[in-house]
Amino acid sequence: MQDQRKAIAVLTSGGDASGMNMAIRAVTRSALALGWAVYGVSEGYAGLIAPPEDGKIRRLTARDVGGILGLGGTVLGSARCKDFHDASVRARGIANLAALGVDALVVIGGNGSQAGAHALHEQGLSVIGLASTIDNDLEGTDITLGADTAANVAVDAVDKLRVTSSSHRRASIVEVMGRSCGYLALTVGLATGAEAIVLPETDLGPDEVAQRIASAYDRGKHHAIVIVAEGARYDAAALATILERDHRERVRFDMRVTVLGHIQRGGTPTVFDRLLGARFGAHAIECLERGDNGVLVGLRGNELVTTPLADVIGKQKPLALELVELAQTLAQ
Repeated sequence: MQDQRKAIAVLTSGGDASGMNMAIRAVTRSALALGWAVYGVSEGYAGLIAPPEDGKIRRLTARDVGGILGLGGTVLGSARCKDFHDASVRARGIANLAALGVDALVVIGGNGSQAGAHALHEQGLSVIGLASTIDNDLEGTDITLGADTAANVAVDAVDKLRVTSSSHRRASIVEVMGRSCGYLALTVGLATGAEAIVLPETDLGPDEVAQRIASAYDRGKHHAIVIVAEGARYDAAALATILERDHRERVRFDMRVTVLGHIQRGGTPTVFDRLLGARFGAHAIECLERGDNGVLVGLRGNELVTTPLADVIGKQKPLALELVELAQTLAQ
């Protein structure tokens, strides 16, 4: 059927994730190929509701998105916007788009961003969400845009820490991102052979961590690795303090804490995230072309799928906790 849509907009919201730029590029060029106008919204929802004279919504050409596919972060920028919870504020954003002839929006982001997308959809705007967060905690997709790059950055850092830890016979306690979801910690811990992985979803306490570090020492290892999610009951600093205070003689290794922090967000996107961004972005335009909206684009197996935003928001995808047991078995 012939779609009458002539203009769309795209924004990135929430925490940045490598691969967002590839998605922006794919959305823009796929829409331009259909003869549609494309607008980029700077600074997420804050830019969407800004006064038009601020110039936060601008026309994008194919050249505007040239050379960005290998860049981390987002060229459109992102920002928090607490005011967006107000329906009247969201209506201002919809009006800003309507003034430019825009009647559809592609939102690239995680849980909070897709909650905003759903709210806009409820107020009558055609919206497509693209699943993008390093936490990989969104329902409706096996993997989110940016998670692979963040995991690879963290694994590379832990591999380097293992070298120096082994040289000095140390235990490295490494904190990775993940406030309520332990996906990154579990993935990194399994991939690096960590002695212990401390997650928000499990209750691995200092005593058990001490036992596993001590076991590594007894087996003749010259180092031990402990991966901690930032949202766990004991973060890396707290865990190290307790181990040093209560379990020093048992642990025997010298201990060092490394907090990777936002370095995980800044990596050059992996091939996987580049391909995922391209596929997500192009599929979003295919959805809008056939009249689908109010959905999140995700990946199941190797197939692109859509899930109603109403079924995504307010939920957290369960962690594959069987991998915790696998990681423990393989670390022996």
